[in-house]
Amino acid sequence: MDAAQALQSLREGNDRHARGAHRHPHQDVARRAALAAGQSPWAAILGCSDSRVPPEIAFDQGLGDLFVVRTAGHVCDATVTASLGYAVGHLNVPLVVVLGHTGCGAVGAAIARRPDEPDDCLCAAIRPAIEKARLGAGDLCDQTVRLHVEGMVELLRRCLPGAPEGRVTVVGAVYDLASGKVEFLNH
Repeated sequence: MDAAQALQSLREGNDRHARGAHRHPHQDVARRAALAAGQSPWAAILGCSDSRVPPEIAFDQGLGDLFVVRTAGHVCDATVTASLGYAVGHLNVPLVVVLGHTGCGAVGAAIARRPDEPDDCLCAAIRPAIEKARLGAGDLCDQTVRLHVEGMVELLRRCLPGAPEGRVTVVGAVYDLASGKVEFLNH
């Protein structure tokens, strides 16, 4: 599967999820047994650790389809980059999606942090998006999420193996908690 096909599969799966028409593919005993010999996921997702946004459910995918890395606030550090690099470099994943979501608690906590409090690593990573969002209009948390997703996409486009040369596609997306819909940004 190439990046365009992978993205289309994610779109179709999310459409099923938002409509409540899940197929729950690749979740049977036979699939689990087949995967014991190895994996070949066709997309990698960097998502938030929030329990309301499990990528396999939000995209209606099954065992072995997605390589998922989750951190609070979808923050990308060296370990996350290395994990996604493994997916791209060793598992030949053609598509990486940075998935943020509305109402993100990690983003909200970073926004609420008092100026006299030192930033922890999560807040420090989110801070540039907060400052940029303050210059615009709209809901500060949701705007920060979008800008933070875009920032993590740009970071991964620079440092993932094959991304600068276009061998892997990196896109951003935002999941809406209320509707269950994923909006792919600039794609």
